[in-house]
Amino acid sequence: QVQLVESGGGLVQAGGSLRLSCAASGSIFSINAMGWYRQAPGKQRELVATITSGGRANYADSVKGRFTISRDNAKNTVYLCMNSLKPEDTAVYYCRGTIVVVTTGIAEYDYWGQGTQVTVSS
Repeated sequence: QVQLVESGGGLVQAGGSLRLSCAASGSIFSINAMGWYRQAPGKQRELVATITSGGRANYADSVKGRFTISRDNAKNTVYLCMNSLKPEDTAVYYCRGTIVVVTTGIAEYDYWGQGTQVTVSS
């Protein structure tokens, strides 16, 4: 069983910064791509950023230049550093990991964190 535990969400004023963390634990054989998604009230869940196992990152246009995704493979952790936050960034943020579990050693499964609320006040 794999569990992703998120932390770092909260309330911040516009222009401020937050860092989200998501640590994976359990019977992990390997972790491939990881990413952050968000869902704002009245909107569909959208991709924020992804990062490959080799460290290549991709960002949504709405956050490019403001957010940075990174990972620490030794700690099975992915981070999202958010700068210059805007009220429109308010959403529940979810991390996702594409993970191969020990029980299979081959098959990939997507695991999701529980979500963490980010609220940006104006």
